[in-house]
Amino acid sequence: MPLPPELGHWRSQQRAVLLHRRMALDKAQRIACNRRITHWLLTAFPIAGPMVVAAYWPFKAEFDPRFALREWRARGALGALPVVQRSAAPLQFRVWWPGARTTAGVFGLPVPHDGAIVRPDVVLMPPVGFDRMGYRLGYGGGYYDRTLAALSPQPLKIGVGYALSRIDSIRPQPHDIPMDFVLTEDGVHVAMPSGLALVTDALAVRERAVELMQRRARASAP
Repeated sequence: MPLPPELGHWRSQQRAVLLHRRMALDKAQRIACNRRITHWLLTAFPIAGPMVVAAYWPFKAEFDPRFALREWRARGALGALPVVQRSAAPLQFRVWWPGARTTAGVFGLPVPHDGAIVRPDVVLMPPVGFDRMGYRLGYGGGYYDRTLAALSPQPLKIGVGYALSRIDSIRPQPHDIPMDFVLTEDGVHVAMPSGLALVTDALAVRERAVELMQRRARASAP
């Protein structure tokens, strides 16, 4: 759905500022943040076989999910990467593993050439920015919102990024879909009706994640 011109311009400005801020983070800081976020992913979320985790190839100093994906694959889970089929269409997710054959996709990023098409149980999303209610500002293509709207049951939606990417509001529209969790180097933020709440108890996060997945599975059952 096209954005009102004023809002589209405002989001473009915010996107430019946030990307500059993220890419200005020095390498040592980024590595330290990546390690903390990876730790939270691996300790706070009950991901193992036969679950499917849709990740992404890191771009413009994004958090690198491949270290967590390697551990989840060792636990029996499948990893997948998004594939843009065409403009204004939902993403397709294809199985990926290190060494899998890839081709260049959008922005020249690797995408699986012939991996099996899968429906993810968990989607890791890299926000350019995120707000206090858990809404994500992306690169402007709207792919994740279209994709999530088409999935049933809804996967576990986990935003992974840096604390410096937080803003007060992305000024969400009816088609914007909030994330369930946002992970930064500060810890796990759980999306609640009142807004994001920082939770430092990994067990509490796991319980919340399991409850969400079970509730959505029941709701989508025939």
